[in-house]
Amino acid sequence: MCHFIVCNKKYPFHLQTAQEAILHASGNGTPSPSKDYCMLYNPHWTALPSTLENATSISLMNLTSTPLCNTSDIPPDGIKNKAVVVQWGTCHFLQKARIAQIGGAEALLVANNSVLFPPLGNKSEFHDMKILVAFMNYKDFKDMKQTLGDNITVKMYSPSWPNFDYTMVVIFIIAVFTVALGGYWSGLIELENMRAMANPEDREMRKKKEDYLTFSPLTVVIFVVICCVMMVLLYFFYKWLVYVMIAIFCIASAMSMYNCLAALIRKIPYGQCTIVCCGKVIEVRLIFLSGLCIAIAVVWAVFRNENRWAWILQDILGIAFCLNLIKTLKLPNFKSCVILLGLLLLYDVFFVFITPFITKNGESIMVELAAGPFGNNEKNDGNLVEATAQPSAPHEKLPVVIKVPKLAYFSVMSVCVMPVSILGFGDIIVPGLLIAYCRRFDEQTGSSSIYYISSTIAYAVGMILTFVVLVLMKKGQPALLYLVPCTLITASVVAWRRKEMKKFWKGSSYQMMDQPDYATNEENPVTAGEQVVQQ
Repeated sequence: MCHFIVCNKKYPFHLQTAQEAILHASGNGTPSPSKDYCMLYNPHWTALPSTLENATSISLMNLTSTPLCNTSDIPPDGIKNKAVVVQWGTCHFLQKARIAQIGGAEALLVANNSVLFPPLGNKSEFHDMKILVAFMNYKDFKDMKQTLGDNITVKMYSPSWPNFDYTMVVIFIIAVFTVALGGYWSGLIELENMRAMANPEDREMRKKKEDYLTFSPLTVVIFVVICCVMMVLLYFFYKWLVYVMIAIFCIASAMSMYNCLAALIRKIPYGQCTIVCCGKVIEVRLIFLSGLCIAIAVVWAVFRNENRWAWILQDILGIAFCLNLIKTLKLPNFKSCVILLGLLLLYDVFFVFITPFITKNGESIMVELAAGPFGNNEKNDGNLVEATAQPSAPHEKLPVVIKVPKLAYFSVMSVCVMPVSILGFGDIIVPGLLIAYCRRFDEQTGSSSIYYISSTIAYAVGMILTFVVLVLMKKGQPALLYLVPCTLITASVVAWRRKEMKKFWKGSSYQMMDQPDYATNEENPVTAGEQVVQQ
């Protein structure tokens, strides 16, 4: 389970100031054919207009067969007032730019096999550089020639990004809704179990139909150790284990979606046709439901790299996965909650902030796994609320995030980037387990949902705080760094104010039915049976 709020995956350059821009290419003909391509440039070297209307039209010259490392490489016809396209290699790109500037060129476009902005180099040696230097994918350049011909003019501009990121609101709503619903559902199961335990016959039936998987403190520690081991294994064996994780996600999310929808369908009093198979009575509608859930998971698995719409299926499956885990995994007391959230907070901070000092490329293990590992010459900015992905680079990514496309996804900038905001499943599930415990404790003590409501509000505040710090610092922040203190402190304060800290810490579970004094309250001792009656 990866724990990160989002991963900002702008083009990961050694030069972190590289910026995306649009290369608008036009050919001859009536009407004039045109197409947009992505390019990268350094805005600190050369400024570009923000709109196509303000961009200057420049004739494009293909010099990809020429190294352009010396003035003798300039063709006899000259390159004055041209945008020159050259290939990467032979000499430093700034040397090519210097030669192009001597020849009177307006811009130098370096075509590379991948749209990666190379190391800055020592620009002080070329302090008189005035022309635009940009990079584009060589495949895009070949497509440009095939689509528009040899006589091409280009306009280059860099659209401004919107000031307000609506995806933060969407991510916030999804996260709070999921933890709130998962916690509430866990409380409903708890209430049903408590009522069943008051009836000896129902008690035996509930034992056979176990709705919870309880985590003891020892189990919590083992779980965190497994997470650490898996993180390291994924880092070193990513290209193999990523497919194992994809397969696990497909199976687990399909089962989770079935569990979530089946609980709703069973409430519908219509269409309850049944068949008998192997001595078991099965509802026909549940058979169709299982087929639907499997189909959705299979379609996502087949088209998972389809950036335009596959994120919708991943979000649906991811929300169902988180809901099912929150309502199924049971932390029996606040002690287990503190151990789990505390250890995973340390785990999160270590793999985000400490591992860059250990890894060879100086990158966070958590961030690289969240975004998908890149080549040695690539970097990404960290653990934050913005992600962009190059369409021509189908890196397999771990399906452990909720995705929401940004506005630029639907704009001209989509040729450059596929910007999405992503929220890690761990940042929903881990605090959600605490909120679920608070909801169950409310049911056990008849405390009018005060723990559940306060912890849910605390989670929402933690999310807002994460976004605020992200915007102000413009640097990746592990969400659990803010979610864990907000939720744990809030739950502790509520328990302390209500003088229930001892019972809240040890738990007040009806499962300890052999010890009827489990339900003692510091102010109002009540027996387990009385608690059930009060519900």
